[in-house]
Amino acid sequence: MSEYTFYPGCAMESNAKAYYDSLMEIAEPLGIHLKEIDDWNCCGATEYVGINLIPAYSLIARNLALAAKTGRKTVISPCSACYLNLAKADHYMAERPSLGEKVNEALAAGGLHYEPGSLDIRHLLDVLINDIGLDKLKEKVVRPLKGLRVAPYMGCMVPRPDYHNRWSDPEHPTELIDVLEAIGAEVVKFPGAATCCGGHMTQIGPDTAYELIRRLISSAEKSKADIMVTVCPMCQLNVDAYQGETNSHYGTDYEMPIVFFSQLVGLAMGFPPEKLSFGSEITSTEKALARIGVDIPEPARAEGKQRQQEGLPMPPCLRKNTKKTKKSEAAECKSQCTEEAKA
Repeated sequence: MSEYTFYPGCAMESNAKAYYDSLMEIAEPLGIHLKEIDDWNCCGATEYVGINLIPAYSLIARNLALAAKTGRKTVISPCSACYLNLAKADHYMAERPSLGEKVNEALAAGGLHYEPGSLDIRHLLDVLINDIGLDKLKEKVVRPLKGLRVAPYMGCMVPRPDYHNRWSDPEHPTELIDVLEAIGAEVVKFPGAATCCGGHMTQIGPDTAYELIRRLISSAEKSKADIMVTVCPMCQLNVDAYQGETNSHYGTDYEMPIVFFSQLVGLAMGFPPEKLSFGSEITSTEKALARIGVDIPEPARAEGKQRQQEGLPMPPCLRKNTKKTKKSEAAECKSQCTEEAKA
């Protein structure tokens, strides 16, 4: 049994609850003992580092400092955005000493310190492949998913940037494919496997987001996939929750379910679907899983609604002198962020 420090991230308590539930079912039988970081905080998601660099990395590094205090070397994050943020903070604090000093000055206010490079930040998929191994995973399979055609959606934040060469290829990673094949699923060719789902563009620029989501679903359908499978809460949320809005926007009628890889691993290991939170998704997996003889509760279906006409405004940078025009404030904000990034 291998023991790991566990950083769940905010999504695992909300929209990605199915990810958390299924992980909790499969972890111990696979020999993964997770010890959650005490008093962890949000990693800041994807936007904060573009708004105010030092507070953003201080927010992330607080989790690293808390993890380092446990004495365990490896930190697991199942969430792609959390994994990337933790890895970036560790990398840039080491690469840019002045950034590391400023971040540790902020951490010192809470009695914390983080020495960059003292932890291994790893994604759950990496640990399953390289620590547990595909052979052990195959040994645990009691219900192979033969006949289920799966589109493997890795997303853009896990395989790149790859600071420690953990992944097979930044554009065409094979790790998720390997896991899905190990549990007996039929993996289809999926050109969009490492492309972006749009992230928070659903709130900032819906036109862009709907097009990225449409491309993903269209690619999966053209490959005759029954279901998409991902490692990322944001990817799952966008393709699932915004599929109805994408249909409304384009006049399409896509019904492509998307679930977390841990849910399919759990099915193959023999766990009942309700234990893995099947049925909590918006786009039903009922038809897809019926192909392999699995019955699930039918989820409540959300109708696609029309997009809002404008995206959310970006918050201004914090300023001591607020007597500035919006144009000059935006220019100064950009300049400050550029200078902080160079520091």
